[in-house]
Amino acid sequence: GHLLEDIPPARLFEEVLKLFQGGCAVATFELLRHYDLFRYLFPMTDEALSHEEQGFPITLVLRALENTDARLAEGKTITPAFLFAALLWEPMRLQMQEFLNQEMAPLEAAQVAGNQIAAEQVQVTSLPKRFSFPMREIWMLQSRFERRRGKAPHRLLEHPRFRAAYDFMLLRSEVGEAPKETADWWTDFQVLNAGEREQKIESSPVKKKRRRRPRKRKPTPQSDE
Repeated sequence: GHLLEDIPPARLFEEVLKLFQGGCAVATFELLRHYDLFRYLFPMTDEALSHEEQGFPITLVLRALENTDARLAEGKTITPAFLFAALLWEPMRLQMQEFLNQEMAPLEAAQVAGNQIAAEQVQVTSLPKRFSFPMREIWMLQSRFERRRGKAPHRLLEHPRFRAAYDFMLLRSEVGEAPKETADWWTDFQVLNAGEREQKIESSPVKKKRRRRPRKRKPTPQSDE
């Protein structure tokens, strides 16, 4: 296993694609974990998965790999951006939660966490920008699925990365991480005509704004007179 540490990141990236895009991604993943090799390819993910409870978050990774195998069996293509988005989602989610706990705005938290996780992963397996950029976009768009009032749904639907982000949100919904109601809403919204979409937006519940706790002011030092 330690010999993998001597392989250049660019070469490891190609090997990862071969491993997970050969039609047996689930079996490959389970073997890599069984022989303690997965941590040499995705150390942050391996650490995050070690804290799993009742199969979560490993369920999301397995579901993504099952979908990968199914798509390949049907002769469909898969993008490394989506694959890496799923494989690195848990460490990214944990990092994002830390930023949210520090009162960072959701979109900013996703952006900063995504950049940080991507930067750390490329030290192990390189991740070309043509894949790392859409991977981070998939992550960043997740919070926007909760915004279903005004023009927000239309803007999200028109986003070039909407389909990949939507598929990823469905994946999260399947494992209980995203509300099923949200997944159903967007599934319906896509097939409606313009008038029906407006009606659906109008009937959407108004989401309460997340109230930020006021930051404590540092006490001003008093000078002795």
